[in-house]
Amino acid sequence: MKSTATTVAEYLAELPADRQAALKKVRSVIQKTVPGAKESMQHGMAAYDLNGMLFALASQKNHMALYVCEAEVVEAHRSALGKLNSGKGCIRFSKLEELPLDAITQILREAAAKRL
Repeated sequence: MKSTATTVAEYLAELPADRQAALKKVRSVIQKTVPGAKESMQHGMAAYDLNGMLFALASQKNHMALYVCEAEVVEAHRSALGKLNSGKGCIRFSKLEELPLDAITQILREAAAKRL
């Protein structure tokens, strides 16, 4: 179900505690890695804009997802994502522990560099 929250804080507050904690952590990584990205709600999910939408975070029915709008950066780091289910620009995970945060940080950094 798509959220009708108007802020990312509202969106996160709607989530179950485990998903809330996981997405707050990824949000923090985005904010630290790409401090110039503007945070907003778009299409019912947390979005980060840097010269156009660059990242999004979502809690879906069966997983959480980090969307990266520079798909070739995700592809270049696919081996570092291990067994995570990832598609073109989408990294799906069920638990925070599944995410290799070092690799996620590098993906975020490289995607932002392509926009600057």
